[in-house]
Amino acid sequence: MHVRQADEAFCVGPGAATRSYLNIPNIISTALVTRCDAIHPGYGFLAENARFAEICTDHGLTFIGPKPAVIALMGDKATAKRLARDAGVATTPGSDVLASVEEAEIAAATVGYPVMLKATAGGGGRGMRVVPDDSHLARAYAGATAEAEASFKDGRVYLEKLIVAPRHVEVQVLGDEYGAIVHLGERDCSVQKPSHQKVIEETPAPNLAAGVRAKLHEMALRLSRHVRYSNAGTLEFLVAGDDVYFMEMNTRIQVEHPVTEMVYNIDLVKEQIRIASGESLGYAQSDLHARGHAIECRINAEDPQNNFAPAAGAVTKLVFPGGPGIRVDTHLYAGATIPPYYDSMVAKIVAFGDTRDIAMARMERALRETQVEGIPTTIELCLDVLARPEFQRGRYDIELLVREPVPARQARQ
Repeated sequence: MHVRQADEAFCVGPGAATRSYLNIPNIISTALVTRCDAIHPGYGFLAENARFAEICTDHGLTFIGPKPAVIALMGDKATAKRLARDAGVATTPGSDVLASVEEAEIAAATVGYPVMLKATAGGGGRGMRVVPDDSHLARAYAGATAEAEASFKDGRVYLEKLIVAPRHVEVQVLGDEYGAIVHLGERDCSVQKPSHQKVIEETPAPNLAAGVRAKLHEMALRLSRHVRYSNAGTLEFLVAGDDVYFMEMNTRIQVEHPVTEMVYNIDLVKEQIRIASGESLGYAQSDLHARGHAIECRINAEDPQNNFAPAAGAVTKLVFPGGPGIRVDTHLYAGATIPPYYDSMVAKIVAFGDTRDIAMARMERALRETQVEGIPTTIELCLDVLARPEFQRGRYDIELLVREPVPARQARQ
């Protein structure tokens, strides 16, 4: 679909990501041959690769994102946490980058179990392992480093204290090249698979105390100003009661950016391009006002009944929803083939309403209208989550799908 809709299309390599979308020489040479002046990296592959951003600059190409030096600083999660502490932003207790399992043992004993190992160059839940006690540490360390190396070509990990059953809340920021920076509210991303990959996101975060919401926004702006951030970025936090801990910063547009766009009526990708072209924001924080509520469900080609195993294959039938307040972002069409090379997400369904209840009702209708045949999907899982009392009350945390596993497959009502 992306090729069909493009004004021009150029092959950058075979299907495997390492030979195409991660192949920097191929991408740069294509950009130079076509005489383009800027590259938008999307939200995967090279989006947070500081070296790629440097190479773009070296070849006279504008990288639509933050400066390479800032990507390097904030893309490295251990460094980002140190910078956050320097800026007076609270972080979860933990270690710097670990050189060995022995260092991990010392760090874990210092902060106390349970702990979590995280890839310093990670994202999307990859390179993360929960370690309940010292008997599991060696195996978890080996698994986290191996997955980090395979996913990011960077096997470094660090360790932090595991905050039990927190909420995962993130703040969207935009900054220009002239020092102006604003936030566009927060998103609750606490509905996650046991592997920590997000399933449902919403904005504004429900049942968040006013003081906690203000603290989140203030911390995000303080750290962004501290590193002189420009373009779009997202700062992720853990929220436990009134306590807020900075986790990491994504120096790119997020998968879940549509919910913010719906509530703030701002095209974030357009803003990225404006900022990269040298324009100022042209508005202040006081000009930004949230309206209504938006929820996003990620539709993945996965089998929730089989440990969320991804499923390649052909889509034999496809019907997407419409109607008031519904937005669908997808590359699917009937007859499309899902390749085995990339992330399993195949669509994002977003529902907007004047209230959270209206947004939830519209989302339920939209999911029930959606038909994807030929591959398993997470549609039924999303419907199950929407029906759970904790979600309906807006009082859930990242353990929701751990405490209550995926329900047995059943026929659509």
